[in-house]
Amino acid sequence: MSLTLILTSFISIFSIVNPLTAMPIFLALTQDNTKIERNHQALKGSFFMLGILGAFLFGGTYIINFYGISLEGIRIAGGLMIMSWGFSLLNPKESGRKISRADEREASEKMDISFSPLAMPLLSGPGSIAAVLGLASQSEGLFDHLAILIAIILVCVATYGVLRVSPKAVKYLGKTGMTALTRMMGFIALTIGVQFIINGITPLIN
Repeated sequence: MSLTLILTSFISIFSIVNPLTAMPIFLALTQDNTKIERNHQALKGSFFMLGILGAFLFGGTYIINFYGISLEGIRIAGGLMIMSWGFSLLNPKESGRKISRADEREASEKMDISFSPLAMPLLSGPGSIAAVLGLASQSEGLFDHLAILIAIILVCVATYGVLRVSPKAVKYLGKTGMTALTRMMGFIALTIGVQFIINGITPLIN
């Protein structure tokens, strides 16, 4: 099992999940909750995210085979989606939001937001799923899959930690700090998307 693969997978998935951008929305949706209730929502959301991404890691191969999609196609499509998400983080705008304002208003009336919209699509949305499928398509065996799974678990733990300290973090970082971190994550996501596309095109050229 490669520590390098665990590290690169962690960076790839974490930069796209990007719980930093989820903090303001998470706080808005849980503004009427106590600290204990908010932390419980964050914990449940992180577990749901683990289940969703883990399912696509191990079940994605069957989906790909069922529809007759090539590994190169998955890498290129995943790269394009990740690039799109990276661009939206580099240039924040309404279309780059993970959930619409209408969905956010609807979610604010829910008692439990841990699965929807927190886990899906706020944390484990199309971008992070595409990243997991792309990493899985480059996996060379069970140990590589386990390495990616460990990375997903670490991302979920880190996400829970970020959401748990979100009230203090948002206050401390301010709007400027949040924007700077978001753009940094966007650049990382953009480069990961480009690399996925290169990995998909290279075998076709050869």
